[in-house]
Amino acid sequence: MTLIDRARGLAAHPMLVHDYLLVMRGAERTFATLCDLWPDAPVGTLLSDRSVVSERFAGHPVRTSLLGRLGLNQRTFKAALPLMPAAVRTLDVSGHRLVVSSSSAFAHGVRVDPGAVHVCYCHTPFRYAWYEQAAAASHAPPPARPLLAASLASIRRWDFAKAQGRTHYVANSRICQERIARYWGREAPVVHPPVELERFAPGRPEDFVLLVGELVRHKQWELALRAARRAGVPVKVVGGGSDEARLRALYGDHADFLGRVPDAELPALYARARALVVPNTEEFGITAVEAQAAGRPVIAARAGGALETVVEGVTGVFFEPGDDDSLAAILSDPAVDRLRPQDAVSNARRFSVHVFQRAMLDQIHRALAAEDPHA
Repeated sequence: MTLIDRARGLAAHPMLVHDYLLVMRGAERTFATLCDLWPDAPVGTLLSDRSVVSERFAGHPVRTSLLGRLGLNQRTFKAALPLMPAAVRTLDVSGHRLVVSSSSAFAHGVRVDPGAVHVCYCHTPFRYAWYEQAAAASHAPPPARPLLAASLASIRRWDFAKAQGRTHYVANSRICQERIARYWGREAPVVHPPVELERFAPGRPEDFVLLVGELVRHKQWELALRAARRAGVPVKVVGGGSDEARLRALYGDHADFLGRVPDAELPALYARARALVVPNTEEFGITAVEAQAAGRPVIAARAGGALETVVEGVTGVFFEPGDDDSLAAILSDPAVDRLRPQDAVSNARRFSVHVFQRAMLDQIHRALAAEDPHA
């Protein structure tokens, strides 16, 4: 029996929900692999971008909330955050016995039919409401900060209340599991996100280190760029975002900013890199697994998902979070170049799409059985 056959046996026509389909990053890729289990199932999302939907979700009817009529995009959607708890209620998931959501913000609050089973794959509780409020405030002009704080407090109350329902939560990592317990008082098993391993293969490394991700302040790219400059190590930066212009102005003389690289070109960049640098505490950090799938070591902050995906001294090296001196010393040390590509590739196999899909179907089966033991 294939995994798709097994999925259809659990629920022939579930509803699949994700926060926003505006870009294709780690959370969206994870959601796409869930969608692949039900190739024609409807997809619900607060906001969508036509190019993202047509490229990766073409076989799925896509429904958006009322916010979808406002023409918001990846650059502008955060202005609508105060409206999103109300907007998620307008997302129609009625008529489905099973709803599977993928949430790092609002999707877990979708309103399902009485008696329906809701399984939420949680990437993290909403960061700006719970543990990065200072970061959220730093993006707002000072006069707007009291209003922002009040809005986040309201979202926090809504978020906690929604988490007290009958939703079955699955965490993407141990740090996410801990946050679900701390902020919501709920237990959640861990299923690590998937990586499309077949896209990657080892190559001949060059002398640059690689940064990959959305260029926003909480990712701490500046720490990595500052350390690389100090160590005299060339850097290539893949990604775009709200902090891109500032980082280019400060480090454009040393780092090569490549923008949003097409998916087809990213595997070759990994394979050519000396190492991938992950300066932030990631909930999981798919890029670290992608780099290892391409045979490259990872230099990561000793925190979060990297502790679950990187084997210290075998597939990568850790530095203390926030310590650019420690990172600069590692970048200057040739020891990282002696780590074996085959060990990295072998370690990455733990995070295949097949492993993820099978584990998620196990969790969905348990949730359905818990609601209806005779089903």
